[in-house]
Amino acid sequence: MPSETRLKRIADRIRQELADMLIRELSDPRLKQIFLTDVKVDKELAYADIFVSAIEGPLRSGEILAGLESARGYIRRTLADRVELRVFPRLRFHWDPTPENADRIERVLAELRNKEQGNNKGVGKRKTNS
Repeated sequence: MPSETRLKRIADRIRQELADMLIRELSDPRLKQIFLTDVKVDKELAYADIFVSAIEGPLRSGEILAGLESARGYIRRTLADRVELRVFPRLRFHWDPTPENADRIERVLAELRNKEQGNNKGVGKRKTNS
């Protein structure tokens, strides 16, 4: 079984090569303006789980995942040529909601900051009795 460091290097290499393919080689319009958020390879090197997201958020998730599924064979063959492994893992594509969740949390925090600033406007001014 490969070490955790080796698994991480393999995942990073798959991510790098796939990102390059998305930019330069894959012409499917469904795969435009997407980004890879993570790649995880299991300990047996049987599967590579690839997590993707898009600027538009989950509105296009079905379309994007369908585009990746249709190109799965080509992507796997091309990656297998570029990333030298005895047996190349099967690819599984997943939608990653992390960017949307982070955006939602950021909006909530901004709202709380604005409320706090509004409540603190009267604080700090003391009435002096002269």
